[in-house]
Amino acid sequence: MNSVWSEEGQGLLEYAFLIVLIAILVMVIVIVLGNGIGNIYNNIISNV
Repeated sequence: MNSVWSEEGQGLLEYAFLIVLIAILVMVIVIVLGNGIGNIYNNIISNV
């Protein structure tokens, strides 16, 4: 029975690592695209 709990805990830990990895990737994408989108918006406004 003890091994069942350790396997379950391992699965939860793997899901936690996956969620953290996805969150980091989303933050990096938002930072990179956020600057690009801001520059495009500023160019449109300055040309109007």
